Amino acid sequence: MILYKLVSVYEVIILIKVFMSWINPDPSHPFVYWINRITDPVLDPVRNILPTNTMGFDFSPIIVMLALEFFKSILWGGF
Repeated sequence: MILYKLVSVYEVIILIKVFMSWINPDPSHPFVYWINRITDPVLDPVRNILPTNTMGFDFSPIIVMLALEFFKSILWGGF
């Protein structure tokens, strides 16, 4: 149950990162720095695998969120 909650919180943190990318905040701000430090180790490997879209759209949060949902459904039996 605790792992389920942690994964859910991590998904919210990824969503916050996506919303922050729309407003382009100062990367030196402590909150922005913390969000980047928490999410980039998971998002960067996916970014390296996926080709960059010419429009600059980053699909890595979508892929990671789908993977986390799949992980939660496997562990807690919800296919």
